[in-house]
Amino acid sequence: MSLIDQIRFSTLDLAPIRDDGTPAQALRNSLALAQHVERLGFERFWVAEHHNMDGIASSATAVLIGYLAGGTSRIRVGAGGVMLPNHSPLVIAEQFGTLEALYPGRIDLGLGRAPGADQYTAHALRRDRLGSADDFPAEVEELQFLLGPSQPGQRVIAMPGVGSQVPIWLLGSSLFSAQLAAAKGLPYAFASHFAPRYMHEAIRLYRDNFQPSEVLQKPYVMLGVPLIAADSDERAEYLATSAYQRILALIRGQSLVQRPPLASMQGLWQPHEQQAVGEFLGLALIGGPQKIRARLEVLLEQTQADELIFTSDLYAFEDRLRSFEVLASLR
Repeated sequence: MSLIDQIRFSTLDLAPIRDDGTPAQALRNSLALAQHVERLGFERFWVAEHHNMDGIASSATAVLIGYLAGGTSRIRVGAGGVMLPNHSPLVIAEQFGTLEALYPGRIDLGLGRAPGADQYTAHALRRDRLGSADDFPAEVEELQFLLGPSQPGQRVIAMPGVGSQVPIWLLGSSLFSAQLAAAKGLPYAFASHFAPRYMHEAIRLYRDNFQPSEVLQKPYVMLGVPLIAADSDERAEYLATSAYQRILALIRGQSLVQRPPLASMQGLWQPHEQQAVGEFLGLALIGGPQKIRARLEVLLEQTQADELIFTSDLYAFEDRLRSFEVLASLR
C-alpha cells in the first residue's frame, strides 16, 4: 500500500467570490463542494475566518459551518480556523458547543493566533479589547476549560458547550503554535498552503516535543496544500493563473475577487512579485494526474504527514470539482 493510499484527505475552503459573482453564490458553492468531497471519501471540510476581504465569504465562520454541516451527513466540518485574538473564548465555546449539540461528533475547532485582518478591522471586531497573540496560550486554555466538564463552583459556563469536548486543533505558519500544540498534546495543522518556509522545522519541533494528553497520545500532523489538478499538465498550468492573480493582488493590497485564467502572466507581474507568488505556492500540486501523484509521493515521503488538507482556488466551480476528483482518483 502506497503512502497516498494511507493518508487522509481533507478540504479547506475560503468560499471564494468571483469577479462576476456574489457572496450567496460563493456560499452555495462551498456547500456543493463539501457534498462533493464527502462523496469522494474526504475526512473533513474546514472553512477559514477572514475579514475585510472582498473576495472571501467565510467571515462568519461558525454560521457557515452550521450551514455546511446541515447539508452534509458524514464528513467532519470545522474551522481552519477561528482567529482567537478576535473573539471572547466564551463566545467561541458557545458557538461551537451549539454546533456540536446539533451535529454531534462532526465538529472541529481549529484555532489561529493571528488576527487575520488589518488593525482597523481587528479593532472593529473587539472594540473594547484588542486581542493579542501574546494572550493566545491563556485563551486556548480558557477555551479548553469552557468546553470541558463543569467544575465545582464554576461561575461561568458555556451553554451549550460545557462538557462537549469539541476537538481543538492548533494552526500555525511559524514555530510558536507548533511548540504550544506539542506542550498541550493537541493535533497540529501547519499552514503550508501559503507559508511553506518553516514547514519542516515546525513538524520536527512539534514531534520532538510532543507531550501525550487525554485527547491525543501521539503527534498528529496535518499540512495545508494548494491543489490545482486537471486532466493534463497544460490545463492545470492555465487554470493556475487565477491563483497567481489572486496572490499577486494580496501582495499588492488589491481586490481579492477571483479572476478568470489567462494564457500568460507575462507583463502582469514584476520579477520580485513572481518570486513572491512562487514562494507562497511553494508546496502547490499543479498538474495532471501523473504529476500530482509524483509530487504528492515526495511530499508524503519527506513529511510523513498524517493528513493533508487541500485548498483549490480555481475560477470555474466545475474546475474546482474536477480538481478534487483527479486527486481522489490517485487512491
